[in-house]
Amino acid sequence: MKNSRIIHAAVCGGGAVAQTRHLPEYAANPHAEIAGILDFNQARAEELCERYGGRAYASLEEVLEDKNVEAVSICTPNATHAEYTIRALEAGKHVLVEKPMALSLGETRDMMEAQKRAGKILMLGHNQRMVKAHIKAKELLKSGAIGDLLFFQCNFKHAGPEVWSIDPGAATWFFQKDKANFGVMGDLGAHKIDLIRYLTDSEIQSVFANMMTLDKKLPDGSPIELEDNAVCMFQMENGLPGIMNFSWTNYGGEDNGSTIYGTKGVMKIFGDYVDDIVLEMRDGVQVKYSVGAIQTNQNQTKSGVIDEFISSILENREPIVTAIDGHNTLAVIETAMQSAQQLRWMDIQY
Repeated sequence: MKNSRIIHAAVCGGGAVAQTRHLPEYAANPHAEIAGILDFNQARAEELCERYGGRAYASLEEVLEDKNVEAVSICTPNATHAEYTIRALEAGKHVLVEKPMALSLGETRDMMEAQKRAGKILMLGHNQRMVKAHIKAKELLKSGAIGDLLFFQCNFKHAGPEVWSIDPGAATWFFQKDKANFGVMGDLGAHKIDLIRYLTDSEIQSVFANMMTLDKKLPDGSPIELEDNAVCMFQMENGLPGIMNFSWTNYGGEDNGSTIYGTKGVMKIFGDYVDDIVLEMRDGVQVKYSVGAIQTNQNQTKSGVIDEFISSILENREPIVTAIDGHNTLAVIETAMQSAQQLRWMDIQY
Protein backbone atom coordinates (compact mmCIF):
# COMPACT_ATOMS: atom_id res chain seq x y z
CA MET A 1 0.00 0.00 0.00
CA LYS A 2 1.75 3.15 -1.15
CA ASN A 3 0.50 5.50 1.53
CA SER A 4 2.24 6.93 4.57
CA ARG A 5 -0.95 8.08 6.27
CA ILE A 6 -1.83 6.55 9.65
CA ILE A 7 -5.46 5.82 10.56
CA HIS A 8 -6.15 6.22 14.28
CA ALA A 9 -8.76 3.71 15.42
CA ALA A 10 -10.74 3.23 18.61
CA VAL A 11 -11.99 -0.20 19.62
CA CYS A 12 -15.32 -0.36 21.43
CA GLY A 13 -15.53 -3.59 23.40
CA GLY A 14 -12.59 -5.47 24.90
CA GLY A 15 -13.96 -8.99 24.62
CA ALA A 16 -12.70 -12.05 22.79
CA VAL A 17 -13.19 -10.80 19.22
CA ALA A 18 -11.40 -7.55 20.04
CA GLN A 19 -8.53 -9.31 21.82
CA THR A 20 -7.99 -12.06 19.25
CA ARG A 21 -8.59 -10.08 16.05
CA HIS A 22 -9.20 -6.34 16.11
CA LEU A 23 -6.54 -5.20 18.56
CA PRO A 24 -3.64 -7.40 17.39
CA GLU A 25 -4.50 -6.77 13.73
CA TYR A 26 -4.61 -2.99 14.19
CA ALA A 27 -1.29 -3.24 16.04
CA ALA A 28 0.23 -5.25 13.18
CA ASN A 29 -0.99 -2.92 10.42
CA PRO A 30 1.66 -0.30 9.53
CA HIS A 31 -1.05 2.19 8.51
CA ALA A 32 -3.07 1.93 11.73
CA GLU A 33 -2.62 3.05 15.31
CA ILE A 34 -4.86 2.27 18.27
CA ALA A 35 -6.13 5.55 19.71
CA GLY A 36 -7.91 3.90 22.61
CA ILE A 37 -10.24 1.23 23.92
CA LEU A 38 -13.72 1.38 25.45
CA ASP A 39 -15.04 -1.44 27.62
CA PHE A 40 -17.66 -1.62 30.36
CA ASN A 41 -14.90 -3.14 32.49
CA GLN A 42 -12.62 -0.12 32.94
CA ALA A 43 -9.82 -2.20 34.44
CA ARG A 44 -9.81 -4.44 31.37
CA ALA A 45 -9.71 -1.43 29.05
CA GLU A 46 -6.75 0.00 30.99
CA GLU A 47 -4.93 -3.33 30.90
CA LEU A 48 -5.44 -3.62 27.13
CA CYS A 49 -4.22 -0.06 26.62
CA GLU A 50 -1.03 -0.93 28.50
CA ARG A 51 -0.51 -3.70 25.96
CA TYR A 52 -1.60 -1.92 22.76
CA GLY A 53 -1.31 1.77 23.56
CA GLY A 54 -3.96 4.48 23.47
CA ARG A 55 -6.27 5.70 26.19
CA ALA A 56 -8.94 3.88 28.15
CA TYR A 57 -12.17 5.66 27.29
CA ALA A 58 -14.81 5.97 29.99
CA SER A 59 -17.76 6.36 27.60
CA LEU A 60 -18.81 6.29 23.97
CA GLU A 61 -19.03 10.09 24.14
CA GLU A 62 -15.29 10.23 24.90
CA VAL A 63 -14.58 8.06 21.87
CA LEU A 64 -16.67 10.18 19.53
CA GLU A 65 -15.34 13.48 20.87
CA ASP A 66 -11.75 12.38 20.25
CA LYS A 67 -10.86 14.28 17.07
CA ASN A 68 -7.81 12.05 16.62
CA VAL A 69 -10.07 9.05 15.97
CA GLU A 70 -10.94 8.44 12.32
CA ALA A 71 -12.19 4.86 12.58
CA VAL A 72 -14.11 2.83 15.13
CA SER A 73 -14.39 -0.93 15.61
CA ILE A 74 -17.61 -1.97 17.31
CA CYS A 75 -17.10 -5.25 19.16
CA THR A 76 -19.77 -4.75 21.81
CA PRO A 77 -22.90 -6.92 22.35
CA ASN A 78 -25.38 -7.14 19.46
CA ALA A 79 -27.95 -4.84 21.10
CA THR A 80 -25.51 -1.90 20.90
CA HIS A 81 -24.47 -2.30 17.24
CA ALA A 82 -27.04 0.01 15.68
CA GLU A 83 -26.78 2.82 18.24
CA TYR A 84 -22.97 2.80 18.36
CA THR A 85 -22.66 2.61 14.57
CA ILE A 86 -25.09 5.45 13.90
CA ARG A 87 -23.55 7.69 16.53
CA ALA A 88 -20.03 7.01 15.26
CA LEU A 89 -21.03 7.73 11.66
CA GLU A 90 -22.77 10.94 12.72
CA ALA A 91 -19.56 11.93 14.50
CA GLY A 92 -17.69 11.55 11.20
CA LYS A 93 -15.98 8.22 11.92
CA HIS A 94 -15.55 5.24 9.61
CA VAL A 95 -17.09 2.14 11.20
CA LEU A 96 -16.29 -1.56 11.28
CA VAL A 97 -19.07 -3.41 13.11
CA GLU A 98 -19.09 -7.05 14.11
CA LYS A 99 -21.82 -9.44 13.03
CA PRO A 100 -24.75 -9.70 13.27
CA MET A 101 -25.11 -6.16 11.97
CA ALA A 102 -28.00 -5.30 14.31
CA LEU A 103 -31.12 -6.70 15.97
CA SER A 104 -33.54 -5.99 13.13
CA LEU A 105 -33.78 -4.87 9.51
CA GLY A 106 -35.25 -1.60 10.72
CA GLU A 107 -31.99 -0.96 12.55
CA THR A 108 -29.82 -1.97 9.60
CA ARG A 109 -31.76 0.41 7.34
CA ASP A 110 -31.20 3.22 9.84
CA MET A 111 -27.48 2.38 9.87
CA MET A 112 -27.28 2.49 6.08
CA GLU A 113 -29.11 5.82 6.01
CA ALA A 114 -26.64 7.19 8.55
CA GLN A 115 -23.78 5.98 6.37
CA LYS A 116 -25.25 7.68 3.32
CA ARG A 117 -25.61 10.97 5.21
CA ALA A 118 -22.11 10.76 6.67
CA GLY A 119 -20.35 9.66 3.49
CA LYS A 120 -18.16 7.33 5.55
CA ILE A 121 -17.25 3.65 5.24
CA LEU A 122 -19.41 1.08 7.01
CA MET A 123 -17.91 -2.40 6.92
CA LEU A 124 -19.12 -5.69 8.43
CA GLY A 125 -16.87 -8.18 10.20
CA HIS A 126 -17.86 -11.16 8.05
CA ASN A 127 -14.37 -12.61 7.94
CA GLN A 128 -14.95 -15.95 6.20
CA ARG A 129 -14.97 -14.42 2.71
CA MET A 130 -11.42 -13.20 3.41
CA VAL A 131 -10.08 -16.66 4.25
CA LYS A 132 -7.58 -17.57 1.53
CA ALA A 133 -9.15 -20.98 0.95
CA HIS A 134 -12.57 -19.39 0.39
CA ILE A 135 -11.10 -16.87 -2.06
CA LYS A 136 -9.50 -19.78 -3.93
CA ALA A 137 -12.72 -21.79 -3.74
CA LYS A 138 -14.67 -18.95 -5.37
CA GLU A 139 -12.06 -18.72 -8.12
CA LEU A 140 -12.35 -22.47 -8.76
CA LEU A 141 -16.15 -22.40 -8.77
CA LYS A 142 -16.22 -19.50 -11.26
CA SER A 143 -13.79 -21.38 -13.52
CA GLY A 144 -16.18 -24.35 -13.64
CA ALA A 145 -13.83 -26.68 -11.74
CA ILE A 146 -16.72 -28.86 -10.53
CA GLY A 147 -19.13 -28.01 -13.36
CA ASP A 148 -22.62 -26.64 -12.83
CA LEU A 149 -23.47 -26.39 -9.13
CA LEU A 150 -26.10 -28.79 -7.80
CA PHE A 151 -26.20 -28.53 -3.99
CA PHE A 152 -24.27 -27.18 -0.99
CA GLN A 153 -23.89 -28.12 2.64
CA CYS A 154 -22.22 -25.93 5.28
CA ASN A 155 -21.50 -26.65 8.94
CA PHE A 156 -20.38 -24.37 11.73
CA LYS A 157 -20.36 -26.15 15.06
CA HIS A 158 -18.36 -25.66 18.25
CA ALA A 159 -18.80 -26.00 22.01
CA GLY A 160 -20.43 -22.60 22.48
CA PRO A 161 -19.49 -19.00 23.31
CA GLU A 162 -19.26 -19.65 27.04
CA VAL A 163 -16.10 -21.67 26.33
CA TRP A 164 -14.12 -18.94 24.53
CA SER A 165 -15.81 -15.73 25.72
CA ILE A 166 -13.56 -13.33 27.63
CA ASP A 167 -16.00 -13.75 30.53
CA PRO A 168 -16.50 -17.53 30.29
CA GLY A 169 -19.37 -19.51 31.74
CA ALA A 170 -23.14 -19.40 31.73
CA ALA A 171 -23.23 -15.66 32.48
CA THR A 172 -21.85 -14.75 29.05
CA TRP A 173 -23.82 -12.03 27.28
CA PHE A 174 -24.27 -14.37 24.31
CA PHE A 175 -26.88 -16.26 26.39
CA GLN A 176 -28.81 -13.11 27.34
CA LYS A 177 -31.69 -12.37 24.99
CA ASP A 178 -31.74 -8.64 25.72
CA LYS A 179 -28.09 -8.32 24.70
CA ALA A 180 -27.75 -10.93 21.93
CA ASN A 181 -31.30 -11.33 20.53
CA PHE A 182 -30.06 -14.25 18.40
CA GLY A 183 -28.42 -17.46 19.52
CA VAL A 184 -26.30 -19.66 17.30
CA MET A 185 -27.91 -18.19 14.17
CA GLY A 186 -26.53 -14.72 14.85
CA ASP A 187 -23.20 -16.02 16.11
CA LEU A 188 -22.27 -18.80 13.66
CA GLY A 189 -25.08 -18.70 11.10
CA ALA A 190 -24.20 -15.17 10.00
CA HIS A 191 -20.75 -16.35 8.87
CA LYS A 192 -21.90 -19.19 6.62
CA ILE A 193 -24.88 -17.29 5.21
CA ASP A 194 -22.55 -14.52 4.11
CA LEU A 195 -20.05 -17.09 2.82
CA ILE A 196 -22.50 -18.88 0.52
CA ARG A 197 -23.66 -15.52 -0.87
CA TYR A 198 -20.01 -14.74 -1.61
CA LEU A 199 -19.10 -18.12 -3.10
CA THR A 200 -22.13 -18.31 -5.40
CA ASP A 201 -22.68 -14.61 -6.23
CA SER A 202 -26.35 -15.17 -5.44
CA GLU A 203 -28.76 -14.10 -2.75
CA ILE A 204 -30.84 -16.58 -0.75
CA GLN A 205 -34.43 -16.64 -1.96
CA SER A 206 -36.22 -18.79 0.63
CA VAL A 207 -35.62 -20.80 3.80
CA PHE A 208 -37.11 -23.58 5.88
CA ALA A 209 -35.60 -23.67 9.37
CA ASN A 210 -35.81 -25.68 12.55
CA MET A 211 -34.24 -24.32 15.74
CA MET A 212 -33.96 -25.71 19.23
CA THR A 213 -32.34 -25.28 22.63
CA LEU A 214 -30.75 -28.59 23.56
CA ASP A 215 -28.20 -28.01 26.30
CA LYS A 216 -27.23 -24.42 27.08
CA LYS A 217 -28.32 -23.08 30.47
CA LEU A 218 -28.28 -19.83 32.39
CA PRO A 219 -26.49 -19.56 35.76
CA ASP A 220 -29.68 -20.60 37.58
CA GLY A 221 -29.85 -23.82 35.54
CA SER A 222 -32.79 -22.81 33.36
CA PRO A 223 -32.49 -23.19 29.55
CA ILE A 224 -31.38 -20.11 27.64
CA GLU A 225 -34.12 -18.33 25.71
CA LEU A 226 -32.05 -18.49 22.52
CA GLU A 227 -31.42 -21.34 20.08
CA ASP A 228 -28.24 -23.36 20.58
CA ASN A 229 -28.82 -25.46 17.42
CA ALA A 230 -30.30 -24.70 14.02
CA VAL A 231 -30.84 -26.56 10.75
CA CYS A 232 -31.73 -24.51 7.68
CA MET A 233 -32.64 -25.50 4.14
CA PHE A 234 -32.12 -22.78 1.55
CA GLN A 235 -33.06 -22.05 -2.04
CA MET A 236 -30.79 -19.51 -3.74
CA GLU A 237 -32.04 -17.02 -6.30
CA ASN A 238 -29.87 -18.78 -8.91
CA GLY A 239 -31.77 -22.03 -8.22
CA LEU A 240 -29.10 -23.70 -6.06
CA PRO A 241 -30.50 -25.61 -3.06
CA GLY A 242 -28.56 -26.33 0.12
CA ILE A 243 -28.54 -27.00 3.83
CA MET A 244 -26.66 -25.52 6.79
CA ASN A 245 -26.17 -26.84 10.31
CA PHE A 246 -25.19 -24.57 13.20
CA SER A 247 -24.47 -25.75 16.73
CA TRP A 248 -23.20 -24.54 20.08
CA THR A 249 -23.30 -28.10 21.45
CA ASN A 250 -20.49 -29.70 19.47
CA TYR A 251 -18.26 -30.89 22.31
CA GLY A 252 -15.72 -32.44 19.96
CA GLY A 253 -13.47 -30.77 17.39
CA GLU A 254 -14.75 -27.59 15.77
CA ASP A 255 -16.52 -28.20 12.43
CA ASN A 256 -16.30 -25.29 10.01
CA GLY A 257 -16.53 -27.10 6.70
CA SER A 258 -18.40 -26.50 3.47
CA THR A 259 -19.13 -28.98 0.69
CA ILE A 260 -20.35 -27.98 -2.75
CA TYR A 261 -21.61 -30.55 -5.23
CA GLY A 262 -21.37 -30.08 -9.00
CA THR A 263 -21.93 -31.99 -12.21
CA LYS A 264 -18.18 -32.71 -12.57
CA GLY A 265 -17.33 -33.43 -8.95
CA VAL A 266 -17.40 -32.32 -5.31
CA MET A 267 -15.53 -29.48 -3.59
CA LYS A 268 -14.75 -29.99 0.11
CA ILE A 269 -13.50 -26.94 1.99
CA PHE A 270 -11.98 -27.64 5.42
CA GLY A 271 -13.41 -31.15 5.36
CA ASP A 272 -11.82 -34.38 6.55
CA TYR A 273 -8.53 -33.73 4.82
CA VAL A 274 -5.41 -31.89 5.96
CA ASP A 275 -5.62 -29.92 2.72
CA ASP A 276 -7.80 -26.83 2.75
CA ILE A 277 -9.67 -27.62 -0.49
CA VAL A 278 -10.12 -31.04 -2.05
CA LEU A 279 -11.84 -31.60 -5.38
CA GLU A 280 -13.14 -35.15 -5.76
CA MET A 281 -13.80 -35.47 -9.45
CA ARG A 282 -16.38 -37.65 -11.12
CA ASP A 283 -13.63 -39.69 -12.84
CA GLY A 284 -12.00 -40.53 -9.49
CA VAL A 285 -9.21 -37.94 -9.64
CA GLN A 286 -8.50 -35.92 -6.49
CA VAL A 287 -7.10 -32.39 -6.68
CA LYS A 288 -5.82 -30.86 -3.44
CA TYR A 289 -5.09 -27.22 -2.61
CA SER A 290 -3.27 -26.10 0.54
CA VAL A 291 -3.93 -22.39 0.81
CA GLY A 292 -4.04 -21.56 4.52
CA ALA A 293 -5.85 -22.75 7.63
CA ILE A 294 -9.12 -21.25 8.78
CA GLN A 295 -9.32 -19.55 12.16
CA THR A 296 -10.67 -21.58 15.04
CA ASN A 297 -11.22 -20.61 18.66
CA GLN A 298 -8.10 -22.61 19.54
CA ASN A 299 -6.02 -21.43 16.55
CA GLN A 300 -6.45 -17.74 15.87
CA THR A 301 -4.77 -16.54 12.70
CA LYS A 302 -4.87 -13.19 10.92
CA SER A 303 -8.40 -12.62 9.58
CA GLY A 304 -7.65 -9.87 7.05
CA VAL A 305 -10.62 -7.84 8.27
CA ILE A 306 -8.63 -4.96 9.75
CA ASP A 307 -6.26 -4.79 6.77
CA GLU A 308 -9.25 -4.54 4.44
CA PHE A 309 -10.94 -1.90 6.59
CA ILE A 310 -7.82 0.27 6.74
CA SER A 311 -7.16 -0.19 3.01
CA SER A 312 -10.71 0.82 2.10
CA ILE A 313 -10.34 4.04 4.12
CA LEU A 314 -6.97 4.93 2.60
CA GLU A 315 -8.12 4.10 -0.92
CA ASN A 316 -11.54 5.74 -0.45
CA ARG A 317 -13.43 2.72 -1.79
CA GLU A 318 -16.10 0.28 -0.69
CA PRO A 319 -14.79 -2.56 1.47
CA ILE A 320 -15.12 -6.21 0.46
CA VAL A 321 -17.96 -6.62 2.99
CA THR A 322 -20.45 -3.77 2.77
CA ALA A 323 -23.42 -2.70 4.82
CA ILE A 324 -25.79 -4.32 2.32
CA ASP A 325 -24.01 -7.63 2.94
CA GLY A 326 -24.75 -7.28 6.63
CA HIS A 327 -28.34 -6.24 5.94
CA ASN A 328 -29.04 -9.12 3.54
CA THR A 329 -27.45 -11.66 5.87
CA LEU A 330 -29.59 -10.42 8.74
CA ALA A 331 -32.67 -10.64 6.51
CA VAL A 332 -31.97 -14.36 6.05
CA ILE A 333 -31.49 -14.83 9.80
CA GLU A 334 -34.72 -12.97 10.62
CA THR A 335 -36.72 -14.97 8.09
CA ALA A 336 -35.18 -18.23 9.31
CA MET A 337 -36.28 -17.40 12.86
CA GLN A 338 -39.84 -16.82 11.62
CA SER A 339 -39.73 -20.02 9.58
CA ALA A 340 -38.70 -22.01 12.66
CA GLN A 341 -41.64 -20.60 14.58
CA GLN A 342 -44.14 -21.37 11.80
CA LEU A 343 -42.44 -24.53 10.47
CA ARG A 344 -42.86 -23.60 6.81
CA TRP A 345 -40.88 -22.35 3.82
CA MET A 346 -40.65 -18.56 3.74
CA ASP A 347 -39.34 -16.13 1.13
CA ILE A 348 -36.63 -13.81 2.40
CA GLN A 349 -37.90 -10.31 2.98
CA TYR A 350 -35.02 -7.96 2.13
